[in-house]
Amino acid sequence: MNFIKKPLIPVILILSSLIAGFLITSVIYTTTGFSIFGRAPRATVPVQEAENIEITMLAYRVLEYIRDDDFVSLSHVVHPDYGVLLSPYATIDITTDRRFTADEIAVLDSDNSVYVWGVFNGSGEPIKLTPAEYFETFVPAAEHIDATLIGINQIVRSGNALENLTEVFPASSFVDFHIPARESSDEPDWRSLRLAFEEFEGYYKLIAIVYNKWTI
Repeated sequence: MNFIKKPLIPVILILSSLIAGFLITSVIYTTTGFSIFGRAPRATVPVQEAENIEITMLAYRVLEYIRDDDFVSLSHVVHPDYGVLLSPYATIDITTDRRFTADEIAVLDSDNSVYVWGVFNGSGEPIKLTPAEYFETFVPAAEHIDATLIGINQIVRSGNALENLTEVFPASSFVDFHIPARESSDEPDWRSLRLAFEEFEGYYKLIAIVYNKWTI
């Protein structure tokens, strides 16, 4: 049996080197504007630490789950104790923003209940939507998965709303998927989708999804 085990050691070392090389390459490609995800993100801050790469890749996975309506897989990423808070605007209000447990997220796609998710900017009218309607309006993952600007623990752009993500979740790390305003548009139609994570027993878990766009 010994002659079988010994050759495995260099193989493991080679595989470790390849993985390390991939991570280093990922850093270079992300900071220079190339894509390692099959997209074309350009990070607004250098991605130099392995944990930043981990959070970014996890954030992309979350967007893919939401885009594909795979709420069971999404539930496995949700923070087991806190759940996940959904904020329709940059200013998080823990008294009105809805929070769902991992178990609730797992069946959210089959939940046809109408919830109040806060109030609409401008009119002040309550946001009364089903979960499917809310995600379509305030969690447009299919659009933001191709975002051209990404901020890691950095807000790419702010409007006139209070930015309080780091105050509400001071221990969190977040990824900001930002889509700039169109040059042809007469309105500042930029928008951002932010995914915040906190560590739980050695793993990053989704704790908040915050949507932000120009508000009046």
